[in-house]
Amino acid sequence: MAGHESYLKKHTEALVKDVGIEKACLLTGRSKATLGRYYSDAEEHADRFIPVDAVAALEAEASYPHVTGALSEMRGITMSYDDSPRNSTGGVNSDVIMLSQRFALLMEEYNRSMEDGVISVNEAKRLLRETTALQKVLIEMKLHLEETA
Repeated sequence: MAGHESYLKKHTEALVKDVGIEKACLLTGRSKATLGRYYSDAEEHADRFIPVDAVAALEAEASYPHVTGALSEMRGITMSYDDSPRNSTGGVNSDVIMLSQRFALLMEEYNRSMEDGVISVNEAKRLLRETTALQKVLIEMKLHLEETA
């Protein structure tokens, strides 16, 4: 299995595990085995995907909309999801400062990751965290710019 299929299955698994398998069964009305088939990478389950009604029920209870996020990323759409309080003070100038600081942290993490010429799984996770933090600063900056426009 390659490409989008495995990507969706990985995020389906993250969604089910976020909610918890027992609770996911109750919310969707599906068994553990059925839910497992939706994210299984076994060849016999390659064409099985979680139905959208089950995704909606699970994402309503999850800490993050894993499958919706994956779908938006596959289409190149940026999804804004942040339940932390907005930093409404400082405006664009403080956003630029924060942006440069976060970018410096991202580059530091990248340089550390590339010391051996290979990015490991743990290094990729740290890079992803820094990239997400950078994205949050950009969204905050965008909101400040929209307020002034």
